[in-house]
Amino acid sequence: MKESTEKMTGARALIECLYKENVDTIFGYPGGAVLPLYDEIYKSDLNHILTRHEQSAAHAADGYARATGKTGVCVATSGPGATNLVTGIATAYMDSIPMVAITGQVPTFMIGNDAFQEANITGITLPITKHNYLVQDANDLPRVIKEAFHIASTGRKGPVLIDIPKDVTAQEIYFHYPDKVELRGYKPTYKGNLQQVKKASEYIERSKKPVIYAGGGIINSNASDELKEFAEKINAPVTTTLTGIGSFPDDHPQYIGMLGMHGTKYANYAIQESDLIIAVGARFDDRVTGKIAAFAPNADIIHIDIDPAEISKNIKVSVPIVGDAKWILKSLTKQVSTCDFGPWLQKINQWKKQYPLKYFENEDVIKPQYVIEQINEACDDAIIVTEVGQHQMWASQYFKFKEPRTFITSGGLGTMGYGFPAALGAKIGKPEKVVFDIAGDGSFQMNSQELATAVQHNIPVIIAVINNCYLGMVRQWQELFFEQRYSCTCLEESVDFVKLAEAYGALGLRAEKPDEVRPVIDKALESGRPTVIDFIVEKSENVSPMVPASAAINEILDLER
Repeated sequence: MKESTEKMTGARALIECLYKENVDTIFGYPGGAVLPLYDEIYKSDLNHILTRHEQSAAHAADGYARATGKTGVCVATSGPGATNLVTGIATAYMDSIPMVAITGQVPTFMIGNDAFQEANITGITLPITKHNYLVQDANDLPRVIKEAFHIASTGRKGPVLIDIPKDVTAQEIYFHYPDKVELRGYKPTYKGNLQQVKKASEYIERSKKPVIYAGGGIINSNASDELKEFAEKINAPVTTTLTGIGSFPDDHPQYIGMLGMHGTKYANYAIQESDLIIAVGARFDDRVTGKIAAFAPNADIIHIDIDPAEISKNIKVSVPIVGDAKWILKSLTKQVSTCDFGPWLQKINQWKKQYPLKYFENEDVIKPQYVIEQINEACDDAIIVTEVGQHQMWASQYFKFKEPRTFITSGGLGTMGYGFPAALGAKIGKPEKVVFDIAGDGSFQMNSQELATAVQHNIPVIIAVINNCYLGMVRQWQELFFEQRYSCTCLEESVDFVKLAEAYGALGLRAEKPDEVRPVIDKALESGRPTVIDFIVEKSENVSPMVPASAAINEILDLER
């Protein structure tokens, strides 16, 4: 490692900063404004993954972060390179994912002159980053990098962008990396107020029908063990958000599945009948609450969240506790008495038997739910990454997740094209795990060019394309609410995904009948290669159950075919 007395360029200093932050992998795409940085990357031992689009670099860094718990890093050049990162940054921001995005910028003396490939990326990303920087002096780089990684990975995690003009990367400095970060006004609260913890325990002990509502914050704070211990002590049912899936084992008798628009009936019924909701690391988004005025009408609400801005933002809270989920759950478990909610759990178990997730099998046509079940049977400890749409909901419903960081999906932003590059990042972060990208034929085509990345870097991700020849979720809404006017949602049978895979040097497989599903999954698992499996499924299958927009979450449509 370079000593602080040695002079070096800003580009080299940036590499040294990444070493100091224990970064081993970065995802990016070179260009003119970052040439000095890429010259130093060439000389370094950093693992640089060349994606085929900058958006994919951001999604891959995001997937890497979600799978490992580390901060993901992506790099792009100025102008269009930087703006191509925007969707990936916004995706990470909505789901509170730690990421540092490094962008090149035109030289400082050209900023504001509409120079070639100039874009005000700090201004553009201000609403979708936790913080961002325009570095105008290379001497500031070590401090800025240290602060960026600290901000991204602490408190409510999120993306930070660092914009570096080309002349700054060429400027020479004496390198010194700061030992600590001091940011006035940025002091995240980790330890919750003990009086509020005590008050919460009192609410729990006098309740009759509590429900624990766990979100992605459980996974971000590595609090899954604490959640399980707390839930078992008070013997209460647990429901999760989409991004909270995996934070509590699917096979646990107290787990009642995901709630909300495509949640289980029994989770939604439990929430609506509960007298106490214990929300941990969740933000009461519209896909969970449905019609806010009708949400959990008889329930008091305990809300545990590290971000004070989320508390009472959408739903009025009875007991707010600001702090880290891991710390607060430990404290609450110590404070609260062992409870017995046997009659309440018995009622929910009756709902489970009465309203199970189900679909009608067909011997001649592959049902998409069956594909998910077969992937689960073949490899139940895989990391499942998804695109966005019907297949995403089926994956959340029919794969049985037992561990955190094994379900990776775009929740808040709902980004089509996210899954494949995120799966590449997840596989690089967790090479020992099998990684599936469960994709729709529409979503996959948004970033299918990353097959070149998978083949070049030998990243054996399996892409399971749930091919119904539609933008399936949009088609479902058109069927239900627009009198079956399928405007611009039919993709037709225009893509041969097997040939597409082979054109890139990947393995292409196809299943058209139910008895072909498991053999192609097994063949993909045995291949050790990047693989695309084209599953030709029932075109008109709908995700069920479903709560219409703006309806109460117990006003549920059954759409099984």
